[in-house]
Amino acid sequence: MQSWIVLGGLLLLALLVGWLSHKLLPRLVHRMVEATTTHWDDALIARGVLRQVSHLAPVIVVYLGIAAIPALPDDAVGLLRKVLIVLIVFFVARGISRFLSAANDIYERQYDTHGRPIKGYVQLGKLLVFLLAAIVVVAVLIGRSPLLLLSGLGALGAVLMLVFKDTILSLVASVQIASNDLLRVGDWITMPSLGVDGDVVDIALNTVRVQNFDKTIVTVPTYRLVSDSFINWRGMSDSGGRRIKRSFYIDQASVRFLDEETRARLSGFALLDKYLHHKHEELLDWNGKLGDAAKQPVNTRRLTNLGSFRAYVTAYLQANPLITADKTLMVRQLAPGPTGLPMEVYCFADTTDWGDYEGIQADLFDHLLAILPEFGLRLFQQPTGADLAGVLKRPQPAGIEKGSE
Repeated sequence: MQSWIVLGGLLLLALLVGWLSHKLLPRLVHRMVEATTTHWDDALIARGVLRQVSHLAPVIVVYLGIAAIPALPDDAVGLLRKVLIVLIVFFVARGISRFLSAANDIYERQYDTHGRPIKGYVQLGKLLVFLLAAIVVVAVLIGRSPLLLLSGLGALGAVLMLVFKDTILSLVASVQIASNDLLRVGDWITMPSLGVDGDVVDIALNTVRVQNFDKTIVTVPTYRLVSDSFINWRGMSDSGGRRIKRSFYIDQASVRFLDEETRARLSGFALLDKYLHHKHEELLDWNGKLGDAAKQPVNTRRLTNLGSFRAYVTAYLQANPLITADKTLMVRQLAPGPTGLPMEVYCFADTTDWGDYEGIQADLFDHLLAILPEFGLRLFQQPTGADLAGVLKRPQPAGIEKGSE
C-alpha cells in the first residue's frame, strides 16, 4: 500500500509539473515574446521548440522520484529508468530538430542572405541529431557505452555509404553550390535533359524544386546540378537587359547596286541621310583617284541596297530607346545558303520581363520586315500554295497548248 501511495503521489506530481510546463509556462513566455521587438523568439515559438522541450519536465520528475518508491525491485527500477532515458533522448532530439528549423526560418528572414539558403545544412544537422539519438537509445537499452557503438560504425561504413549514397552526394553538391554561389532561390534555370525550365522555389539537402513556366513542379536531385550542366539566367536578370538574336533571310537575287534615283530617295530617310552623305563623299574621293579606270563602273566602288539596309537597321537600333546602348549591338551577315542570305540582328532589350521582351522583339522585326521592300530587297521563304497558284494563273506563252509537252 505504501508503494502504491508513493507511486500515485509521484504520478500526480508529474502531472502537475506537466500541466504547469504545458499550460502556464507557454502563456507567460508568449506574453514576454509579444512584448519584444525581435523576431528570433517568434520563430522559436512558431516552431514549437518550447512546447517540445516542456515534455521533458514530467519525465524528469518521474526519473528522479522513481528511486523513492519503497519495495520496488531493482530490475523494475532499471527498466523504468531505461524507458525514461529513451523518452528524454527522444524529446531532446525533437527539440533540437525544431530549434534547427527555427534557426533556418530566422536565417531566411534576413534580406542579405535570402539568396544563399542553408536548408540543406539544417536537414543534414537533423539527420545527424537523430542518428546520434538512435545510437544513444540502442546503447541504453543494451546497457553498453555509446562509444562502443560509435567505434563499431567503422565496420558499417561501406554499408552506410551505400545506403546514404544520394545523401552524401547531395551534401557535397550542396557545399559546392553554396560556396560557389551556383544557385539561389528565385533563379531561372534550364536543364533540357530533365525537362527543367523555370524558377527555383526550394533548395533542400537531397532535392531542388523548380516551378516551370507552365506551373508544373520538377524535383531535381541536388547532385545532378553539379554532375550535369545547367543554365542559370541570373546574370541576364542582374544585367537588366535580355539579348535579342534573330535572323531573317534575304533573297540574294534582290541584292544590287544603288542608282542615283534610289540613293536620292533613301537620303530622305532621317536615319540614313548622314550615312549616305558620308559614304557618297568617300566613294567620290576613292573613285576620283582611279583616273581613266573609273570610266568603267566595274572598277568603281558603289553603294548596295543591302549595305544601305544594314546601315539603316544599325541606326534604327541605336535610336530605339527600348534597346540598350551600353551592350553589344550589331547587324551582320551570316554565311549564305540554299535558304537565302541570313541577316542577323544582335542587341539587348532594356528589360528582362518576358512579355515586354517579346513585345520589343516583335515590334522590331515587324518594322524591319515591312520596310525591307523600300530598299528593293525581298525576303526568302519556301514557296507556299498562294505562290504556286499565282504562277498557275499567269497566261501561258503563245504557241503552247494545254496538254502539250
